[in-house]
Amino acid sequence: MSEPTRPPSDLDQLADRFVDEYAADQPTVATYIGVPGHDDEWPDLTPDGHAATAELLRRTVAAVERTDPAERRDDVARSAMLERLGAELALHEAGLTSSSLNTIASPLQDFRSTFDLMPAETDEDWATIARRLTALPAALAGYRQGLRAAADAGHVSAARQVRLAAGIARRWAGTPEKPGFYAQFVGRAEVGNGVRADLDRGAEATARALVEFADAVERELLPGAPERDGVGRERYALESRYHAGIDLDLDETYAWGWDELARIVAEKETVAERIAPGQGIAGAMAALDADPARQVRGREALQEWLQGTADRAMAALDGVHFDIPAPIKRIEGRLTPTSGEGVYYTGPTEDFSRPGRMWWSLPEGVSDMTTWRETTTVFHEGVPGHHLQIAQTVYNAALLNRWQRLLCWCSGHGEGWALYAERLMGELGHLEDPGDRLGMLDAQELRAARVVLDIGVHLDLPIPAGRAAGDRWTYDVALDFLRSHVNMEDAMRVDELHRYLGWPGQAPVYKVGERVWLTCREEAQRRGGDEFDLKAWHRTALDLGPLGLAPLAAELARM
Repeated sequence: MSEPTRPPSDLDQLADRFVDEYAADQPTVATYIGVPGHDDEWPDLTPDGHAATAELLRRTVAAVERTDPAERRDDVARSAMLERLGAELALHEAGLTSSSLNTIASPLQDFRSTFDLMPAETDEDWATIARRLTALPAALAGYRQGLRAAADAGHVSAARQVRLAAGIARRWAGTPEKPGFYAQFVGRAEVGNGVRADLDRGAEATARALVEFADAVERELLPGAPERDGVGRERYALESRYHAGIDLDLDETYAWGWDELARIVAEKETVAERIAPGQGIAGAMAALDADPARQVRGREALQEWLQGTADRAMAALDGVHFDIPAPIKRIEGRLTPTSGEGVYYTGPTEDFSRPGRMWWSLPEGVSDMTTWRETTTVFHEGVPGHHLQIAQTVYNAALLNRWQRLLCWCSGHGEGWALYAERLMGELGHLEDPGDRLGMLDAQELRAARVVLDIGVHLDLPIPAGRAAGDRWTYDVALDFLRSHVNMEDAMRVDELHRYLGWPGQAPVYKVGERVWLTCREEAQRRGGDEFDLKAWHRTALDLGPLGLAPLAAELARM
């Protein structure tokens, strides 16, 4: 971490206090960002717990509003805090936080993924894990209580999400014939008998609690859960505002998404012709899949390929297109222990003792991969994507307060940058191989398809003539649409669709955020003319720290 260059301002001190308060309120977030002291705890997801979180946000927003910025960087931090904390508070006040239950990003997932980030080397590490496991059944019961109260108030997830989430809980619980995640997780611990007994008891109690949770949410939530997947314009606008950090013109964005999808498909056709002349996109992809040089077989080989690709990108960019501080040069590529979690990044701890990590989740029973699809994703998750952006933010104590470095996140900013990073690597010559280029365009097509599907389904917008197998969005039409535009196993397409249905407003912000980054760069190039320095622009833009897209665009307009 770089050293601060000035005494902390009033806003800095407020932000620092809030990090500690929020970490205590949300222990899973504390683990994620590496704040110690809460490693055997869980959030209070009861109605009282949600009310306490909302009050913490409300009190902090009011305190930020009363501060007088000491200098320009405080202006940026103040704008970021008011926008981000205000957007989170709005979700609480609308009942959307207390009712959160879905297949991809609800408190349920934290009850599993948090263990991926916990140290698991020593007896002491495993004793902490055992205490957290022991506390998990009570935390699940509190979560269930909060969901039930939210449902009584009229806030409940769609029936499909309830059923799917219950299925996830049962899968993690396992059966005597097929042990679940927790039994497998503690089974690898090499510890003394006392810790071993605590781990086994904790895993068994957690498995029982998960089954009870699954049964309970089906019994208690399904009677009032809507069968319709779409959430409607009012809720969607609120969720979109949180994920994007800007009030989108949803109808304009929907129309733009269709145009962007058509542009990408046309470029894919051009690149496919270079790979397999006359065979079309499908033929080119088949040729790439059959190429032995593009295949990685086995989990160990896959992890080695991920690590090597990330390290090579780091070496190629450092000192040429970006100046990368030493602590950030360490990144780890890892495979998740369970399937169905997608690909994601977790940032480093504040002291960099835990590095930034890229995580790949393979489908059940799959251990092989073709690299032409994944090269661009390494750039997205690693450098110059999430790792450069997030790890440099953590490092940058000289310019950013602790909240900006550890807690601030806006998907539109972060995912937009990572998608922009993929395109940037093409511009910088790192996707000259036509297979890797097709992989980047394939990923872009997925993100453009997300824009139109996500907005279209949730707002029940009409489908332009001839663009899908129907004129209105239904589950079957949406899945058929993904089959036309997303090149992956069908089970993964289904998982993708379930993600969009259960997490409204998040999927479009990749392309929306990229659009903002590209537009702001083009405007800066026009202003700078021949003196425009891309490397300097990137450095200054990232030094702003995370922002919602609206304040980001305002700040970049000053550059």
